[in-house]
Amino acid sequence: MPANLLFIDALLIAACAWLAVGLAGLLAPRNTRFISKTLFPFGAVVGLAVGVVALCSLGNTPETAVLVIGLPDLPFHLRLDNLTAIFALLLGFVSVGISIYAAGYFRKGEGTAPGLLCLEYHVFLASMLLVLLADDAYAFMVAWESMALSSFLLVTTDHRHAEIRRAGYLYLLIAHIGAIATLLSFGVMTANSGDYTFAGMRAQELSPFWASVAFLLALLGFGAKAGLLPVHVWLPEAHPAAPSPVSAMMSGVMLKTAIYGLLRVSFDLVGTPLWWWGVVVLAIGLATAIFGVLYAAVQSDMKRLLAYSSIENIGLIAVGIGLTLIFHAYRMEALAALAMTAVFYHCLAHSGFKSLLFLCTGSVLHATKERSLGKLGGLIHRMPWVAWLALAGVIASAGLPPLSGFISEWLLLQAFLFSPGLPHPWLNMIVPVAAALVALVAAMAGFAMVKFYGIIFLGQMREENLKDAHDAGVWERVGLVWLGLVTVLLGVLPSMVILRLDTATRQLLGTGLADRLQAQGWWMLAPISPERASYEPMVFLAVIAASVLVGRWLVHRLYHGRTRRSPAWDCGYHFQGPRAQDTAEGFSQPIRRIFEFMFRMDRHFPTARDEKPYYSVKVEDHFWYWLYLPVARLAEAISALIVRLQGGRIAVYLLYSFLTLIVLLVVARP
Repeated sequence: MPANLLFIDALLIAACAWLAVGLAGLLAPRNTRFISKTLFPFGAVVGLAVGVVALCSLGNTPETAVLVIGLPDLPFHLRLDNLTAIFALLLGFVSVGISIYAAGYFRKGEGTAPGLLCLEYHVFLASMLLVLLADDAYAFMVAWESMALSSFLLVTTDHRHAEIRRAGYLYLLIAHIGAIATLLSFGVMTANSGDYTFAGMRAQELSPFWASVAFLLALLGFGAKAGLLPVHVWLPEAHPAAPSPVSAMMSGVMLKTAIYGLLRVSFDLVGTPLWWWGVVVLAIGLATAIFGVLYAAVQSDMKRLLAYSSIENIGLIAVGIGLTLIFHAYRMEALAALAMTAVFYHCLAHSGFKSLLFLCTGSVLHATKERSLGKLGGLIHRMPWVAWLALAGVIASAGLPPLSGFISEWLLLQAFLFSPGLPHPWLNMIVPVAAALVALVAAMAGFAMVKFYGIIFLGQMREENLKDAHDAGVWERVGLVWLGLVTVLLGVLPSMVILRLDTATRQLLGTGLADRLQAQGWWMLAPISPERASYEPMVFLAVIAASVLVGRWLVHRLYHGRTRRSPAWDCGYHFQGPRAQDTAEGFSQPIRRIFEFMFRMDRHFPTARDEKPYYSVKVEDHFWYWLYLPVARLAEAISALIVRLQGGRIAVYLLYSFLTLIVLLVVARP
């Protein structure tokens, strides 16, 4: 990079390049081949450049820029620091795999014209990058709303279906509720100073009350975008409605922009946090994680299952943020740095493996035209590339070594287990309980991933048309392999990754883990000390590889070559077809029974009067009936009242004016 070209300039050029790629799609809006095989790969190259520039900028002095655009005397202030660089790195490298996959995924006849879809997609990417670079409330909100609008248009790509339009409007509604809360939070932090820049907000000294108001508004605003309870309901509706690359981008990257915003406000703009902020975030995070993993375990729609799994992972990230706030408030900086590192690592890990899994479901959906788990099965024989790459995502999502999901969850549990006595006795009681709940969430995530992978790829094919399923194309395979490599490398090289993340940790907390990690070597991960806890991923990977190779050698060595076939034990039933396999509903039945109070279930039982007897169970979200439907009914009632008041008769309006005048005279009487 030339000496006179700053890193922030390179990122601005990349944002403009994404916008230019999108606009180029309008030159030939119906030319699917040009758009998919030329523009989307070029967008992937831009994403790679964003990731490389962000990686190179880590550890450097913050860079700033001012763009004289927008309203008069209200320029855009931009800033590239280590926190921005971490999330720009995430955006850049994950978008590479998704954009390459999209080059083979999008086809004709799927709703929005290809050229317009290309514009919406690349505006979405550029707006997320500008959200990360924004250094004032004006630029942030413009980029934030651009991100919301472009993602809404992407969600409603196949807008011919009413349920997709409903999902899109629900997403847009909650996104705007969150945007209003975020804007109010910025308003509180300006403290009537008139300075809308983040530098001005840092200079303010808010009272504990107003700092808490700003924090809670930010938690609501960014929590609505991230999918925290109770403003999560858009997420399991929008992800199944959107095309799979869009679902991957929203879950893998967009949700992390909300996490970025919460970190920016909580640790950078609002001042020194109070301990109870951490308790609030910790409680909401635990509730979100438990809710998400339980609902993921009982889903029969593969994309909806992954959507609830994303809610679970966002809950775990919120748990880490809450723990960091508690430790930072009590000046336990070493433990705060450990918890913050777990937050950053889980953001990176989740972006990789969840994007990979959403893209794998896209390949399954294209090959089979089915989204229901009950109509899939045995696809490992027809789609080996997708099956083996999905296995990497499943292992990481389940939090199993040696892949990325294990590292972040292990670090989070270490932060819980190493915590010394806190000043409040009931906090000392909450922390071990929270650690146990995190362990429960990790176990349940493994259950949900076993269900997801086993029912889709293993066993026999449940439908005859699955025999015609085809594997992913070349472009799709390249995108999947890229995200698979990201997932593997994050799992086997954690110390090298944490050394990069440490720059952002030190920016927010003033301390980090780099010194201890450098003393132990790149092959060992011991966040506190080797005597307390350590993990050597390369050794673990070598043991797994050796076990597989030795087992394979022993099988070939001892196998005598003769085969004897006999009927499998069938428990007294002669039927052994694919319908005898465990279904998605049957697999999760124990979870539904144990946690029945968590679900609102609509069951249909077969009766003697049914010509075609069948059993079905529909699991619904209690929050629809506890919160959203009552609010909707109240809004409808108020609207009906307003309609009645606006009857259109001049005599009624004069009566309203007369009554208002009488009330004002009575109230104003001395």
